[in-house]
Amino acid sequence: MYGPKSYDNQLALITHYLHNREFAKDFSVEQAKKYLKEYLEYKCPQVKVTDDILREPLQAGLFNDFFQIPFPDPIDYRFTFIDLFAGMGGFRLAMQAQGGKCVFSSEWNPFAQKTYMANFGEMPFGDITKEDTKKYIPEKFDILCAGFPCQPFSIAGVSKKKSLGRETGFLDKTQGTLFFDVAEIISRHRPKAFYLENVKNLISHDKGNTFKVIRSTLEELEYSIHYKVMDGKDYVPQHRERIMIVGFDKRRYHGQENFEFPNANNPIKRMRDILDNYPDAKYTLTDKLWIYLQEYAEKHRAKGNGFGFGMTDLDGISRTLSARYYKDGSEILIPQGPRMNPRRLTPRECARLMGYPDEYIIDKVSDLQAYRQCGNSVVVPLITAVSEQLVKAMFNN
Repeated sequence: MYGPKSYDNQLALITHYLHNREFAKDFSVEQAKKYLKEYLEYKCPQVKVTDDILREPLQAGLFNDFFQIPFPDPIDYRFTFIDLFAGMGGFRLAMQAQGGKCVFSSEWNPFAQKTYMANFGEMPFGDITKEDTKKYIPEKFDILCAGFPCQPFSIAGVSKKKSLGRETGFLDKTQGTLFFDVAEIISRHRPKAFYLENVKNLISHDKGNTFKVIRSTLEELEYSIHYKVMDGKDYVPQHRERIMIVGFDKRRYHGQENFEFPNANNPIKRMRDILDNYPDAKYTLTDKLWIYLQEYAEKHRAKGNGFGFGMTDLDGISRTLSARYYKDGSEILIPQGPRMNPRRLTPRECARLMGYPDEYIIDKVSDLQAYRQCGNSVVVPLITAVSEQLVKAMFNN
């Protein structure tokens, strides 16, 4: 019996087929048609499933809900991109704003996949470290986007090989890390450009060795590298420093691309600008939690430590929103006057703090999962500003 559970496992393939048929590989198209046929025979037994319907299911009035979404692909797109470690979709918003069409997406977290699907009508593929996922990436695309997680690199093997007079390829240097998978995809598909984002500490991690390996690996693949630590506070009322890494194919641009990171010319943002007028009372801290946070802060203050809650200046900016915000909200608390306990941000306010528009759907998952997704996300206006410069340089050259 073909049921919904097995269908869910193939939703990425089906939705990518519906949105990106012209970019899909032949085997991917045949698989998608097979799963479409199985699903339709199970779900719509009254429909006679013909080859014409499988080729053009939308014309038969099927799956239109995958296109009735807040953020569809541009109709007349200017370039193509893939979205790796896609999260809730910040990179995709930024690239679509430049006229880009996403032809492949990947995200392993099922809750983030759900949010992504709600906004773009496309279920991301799963674990990008698996060859079974990578095989669905189209042969050609213009830009690779990835907010890949930071992992330590072991350089012991590299040092040993060099001491023996042997050269090391990028596979040796990065094997076993998520960056390896990004580098491998760049090497295999050779996009015109890439855009990577990571935590600020990537530069200093392991005494600078981690970033040294990343940079040398990308240069070994014959890409020119531009990088800069940028702060989200220039675009949203949040202190959030991240490293932006942009690269261009030297075989195509010969290192002559005219790329510069943007200068923020935005007006100063304030926390009060992103707050709801009437937040639900459930976001106000309980007496027990509020007392605990105050005692915890006092204990560390007595020891000379800086740990403690962050009461936000409503006319200023907040601390960095973390993925653990759902636990107690202590890093960003909103004052509510002398007679009320402070409150945590609502999920919608967190999305605004990351620069997502209010029409962005975040309520397909629980508050806990929405907090996690926002805390792991990119600052959308910052990514958009860098994307604009990247695309401009790509077309000018």
